[in-house]
Amino acid sequence: MPIGGRTGRLPRTVWWLVLARAVNRLGAFSLGFLTVLITTEFGASAVTAGLISAAFGLATIPSRLLGGVLADRFGRRRAIVAGLVACAVAQAGIAVSGSLAMIAVFAVLLGLVFEIYEPPSQAMIADAVRPAQQAQAFSLFNTALAVGGMGAGLIAAGLGRWDLRWLFVVDAATCLACAIVVRLVLPASPPASGAEPAPAPRAEGARSAWRDRSLLVLLASGTFFALVYMQVVMALPLALELRGLPAADAGLLSTVSAVVLVLCQPLLRWTAALSHHTAMTCGYLLLATGLTGYAMAGDLPGHLAATVVWSAGDALMFGRAYAMVTGIAPENARGRYLSVFGTSWGFATVLAPLCGTQLLERAGPAGLWGALACVCLLLAVAQIVVVRPLTTRRDPRPCHLEQVPGGR
Repeated sequence: MPIGGRTGRLPRTVWWLVLARAVNRLGAFSLGFLTVLITTEFGASAVTAGLISAAFGLATIPSRLLGGVLADRFGRRRAIVAGLVACAVAQAGIAVSGSLAMIAVFAVLLGLVFEIYEPPSQAMIADAVRPAQQAQAFSLFNTALAVGGMGAGLIAAGLGRWDLRWLFVVDAATCLACAIVVRLVLPASPPASGAEPAPAPRAEGARSAWRDRSLLVLLASGTFFALVYMQVVMALPLALELRGLPAADAGLLSTVSAVVLVLCQPLLRWTAALSHHTAMTCGYLLLATGLTGYAMAGDLPGHLAATVVWSAGDALMFGRAYAMVTGIAPENARGRYLSVFGTSWGFATVLAPLCGTQLLERAGPAGLWGALACVCLLLAVAQIVVVRPLTTRRDPRPCHLEQVPGGR
């Protein structure tokens, strides 16, 4: 059976991008050790290390926007290669830094180039596949992170016991390897075959993406989703500890989430007939259910069961969000639209630790997870009441994927 079931076989370009991202993610384990390197190698305080990490997070926001501009003006492949090579240089700089000031400079530089890779990669996927395949392709692209992440943890466990600086050296090497793969195997321009003709550019296409109300609504909902997701990633170890469970169990839960995400990929063809908005609403409800499970769980099995539920919701909805952004974007501005939407993760990375620690201190684990579950319920309502009317008016293409000839 062709990969993707009813959606048809995905173009080779998508699979090469997925492979390149998995290779890149395989080495992207060093960032979690940046604060450790700063405190152990240079004797800096935890506050100083946190400020440098926060500076990195803030720098990733303009990095996304730069990636979108480069993708639309200079081509997808050039932007991807440039971003990966720049990341390798910055990672190598961190590895050889001899002072705290030097490592801070390279950390900020890394942030400024860290997200350049994302918008052109997403734009290349949007160019290569039919609209009916976009959700599947974007979801598969996200799964590459989970697959690479499982191997990354093992590499980090080995190298981290030897010398923390080698983590950044290996990360730089994987960035260069990914850049070589992209340069050698991906087309220099969007492939013409296999992609359906895009609608004619709309009159507002020349306007700034930041002035598009439909995109701003998607950005707002995407930021709240990213905030929920990053709270789970960042607050889970502390929440487990407050309940008397080992903080290290968060690693096990993270692995279970990655496995669920991978296993759900072949099953997504069963939900292909759902509109983007229906799938997103169902995904938010699954997230709310899983987070409610966290609020009620008192032991590891309860947390494991809740992880399976919310991870299934994540798998169901992730590719849909980027497909909706692609659907409202003028063809010549896809990179910029995707980069603007991608800044949601930068905003969430900065806000999540602030919100999560405050909620844990004031309301405890049950209050944190209960509040996040309520946010997901509100997002489910907003998807139908606010997001659907705006994006349906903007995109004349049928939202129900069964109506697309030859699609899902």
